[in-house]
This record gives sequence, structure tokens and C-alpha cells, in this order.
Amino acid sequence: MKDLPSLPGQPRPVVEREQIDRSTLGYGSFDLGRGCPFECSFCCIINVQGRGSRFRSEEDLKAIIRDHAKIGVTKFFVTDDNFARNRNWEAFLDCLIDLRKREKLNFTLIIQVDTLCHKIPNFIEKCVRVGVDQVFIGLENINPDNLAGSKKRQNKITDYREMFLAWKKHPVILTAGYIIGFPNDTRQSILRDIDVIKRELPIDILSLSILTPLRGSEDHKNAVMGGIWTDPDLNKYDLTHCVIRHPNFPGDMLDRVYLEAVGRFYSPDHCRTVLRRTAALGSNKKIATMNRLLLYGTGSRLHNVFSLDGGYLRLKYRTDRHPGLPLKNR
Repeated sequence: MKDLPSLPGQPRPVVEREQIDRSTLGYGSFDLGRGCPFECSFCCIINVQGRGSRFRSEEDLKAIIRDHAKIGVTKFFVTDDNFARNRNWEAFLDCLIDLRKREKLNFTLIIQVDTLCHKIPNFIEKCVRVGVDQVFIGLENINPDNLAGSKKRQNKITDYREMFLAWKKHPVILTAGYIIGFPNDTRQSILRDIDVIKRELPIDILSLSILTPLRGSEDHKNAVMGGIWTDPDLNKYDLTHCVIRHPNFPGDMLDRVYLEAVGRFYSPDHCRTVLRRTAALGSNKKIATMNRLLLYGTGSRLHNVFSLDGGYLRLKYRTDRHPGLPLKNR
């Protein structure tokens, strides 16, 4: 970790149409920067990519977009953990604007940002101009004690509403990551906080997950060093199953509360509220918003997996088995 390679000129992602066609909505993906300066205890990225920031070059970005254009891919998920902390964000956006003008390339982007991005002058406006139409924001929680306990100190709940409203001036779908299962959580507090979010924050999609000590995170290190039991079945580490013994949720109670929280946010009444708000703002993302409400609202409840691992109809093939496992009977 003390001798990480610089990114400019490094091999670009191999793009194959077959891989992209197997995803729900046909997105390509790439990163423009690696490393994160923050210290969130549940995150494994800082121990995989480092806390020092490294960035690709503008020439790398142009080549990535052109490679995808050759196979007809025009939608991208930029996998930077926090694009707003990429010091070259404006140069990269200017590069994309230039590609649109000079080479007549059209594309849309999903980016990930933090809750302070709206304080960067011209950041939101230029992102939208380039083609950012979906934004993932690490909201994580609205309880200050939970945020402090996980070292998510950069999140200030007083900024949440202002930040979401700044994005909502534009036709953008807002997805917020949200974690339940912190030490202070109870069933009542989780459902109460979901109701507060529905009432106070103009979020389109809530991506719910259970606090999980992922390998490589500080939470996992502390659990191992403290002799705390964690589930040995790695198949359960999908963010929708409790893999520790939580003092307020005996047995599989947290798993059941998770599904209850998903149902609470994606109730028919609230889905209608989200769609009415999208229409009232004159957004051109009405159908896309409806699709994502269905995707995130049904994946976990239908298939008992994380929302993006499910979809409306989960295609299962008996030949798609982990190595060593027997084939299922026809």
C-alpha cells in the first residue's frame, strides 16, 4: 500500500458486448480515480485502493469512451468511490464536453458523490451538462450517533436537504445509500428514520443495506481482534443478511426488519409520491424512475438478495453453480 502505481497510461478496462448485455440496463463502467481520504469504518475500499488519491489522464478517458462507442455502449457507471473528491473532476468533464462537440458522441453517466458535493462551485451544473442523469450519494444514516460511531464524520445531516434540493433543480435520479444495523439501532428507530427520510428528503431511490463487517474493513479487523463472532458463510455477506450477533436483534430478526424497511420506503403510496414529484419538476426521467422503484423495491423481497442482484425476474440456470457444487436436478 506504500508503493501504489500511478494510473495514467495503465491498461484500460476490457470491453466486451457480451458482458454488458448481461447487466440489467446495459451499462459500461470505468474509474477515473482511486483512493479515498475518509476513514469510514465499514468501508473496505480505503484498505484496497489506499487513502491517497490517484487519477487517470484525460487521454485515458477519451480512449475509454471511444472503445465503448465502437460496440454501441453509451451509458456508463463511473466507479470512483467519490467523484466529487477527484481533483481533476472539472478537467475530465471538460474533456467529455469536448468529445460531445468534436466527435458527436452522446452518453449518459452515473456517478457517486458525497453529501458535500453541492458546496463545490459549478460542480452539479457541469455534471448535468455533461450527461450525468443518475447520482449515488452515500447518505448512510440520519442518526448522528451512528455516523460518528462509523467515523462518517464528513456527513452533516443539516446539509442533507440542501444538497438533495440542489440536485433536484435538474432532471437527475437520486439514489441514496443507507445502512441499518448500527449498534444503537432498534426496529422502532429504523422504521422511524425511514419515515423521516420519506417526509423530509427528496430522494428517489433508497439503496438499503445491513451493516456488514466486510473483509478489508476496519469493522472486520476490530471484530477479529476482539474475538467477536462473525458468520463463517461468506455467501451471506451480500449486505442483506446479518452476519454478526446484534444485541437488539436476536436470531434473524434484523434480516426481517431489513425487508420491513424496504417495504416501508417502497410502499405504493410513497412510490406514487416519488413519481408525482418527478412529474411536478418536469423531469424527463419518469419511466426510468419508475423502473428503478420496481427494481429496488422488489429485488430483495422477491429473491432474498441485494436489490441489484435480483431484478424483476431473476434468471436461474442449473449449470451456473459454484465450482464443486453438484448440478441441480432438472
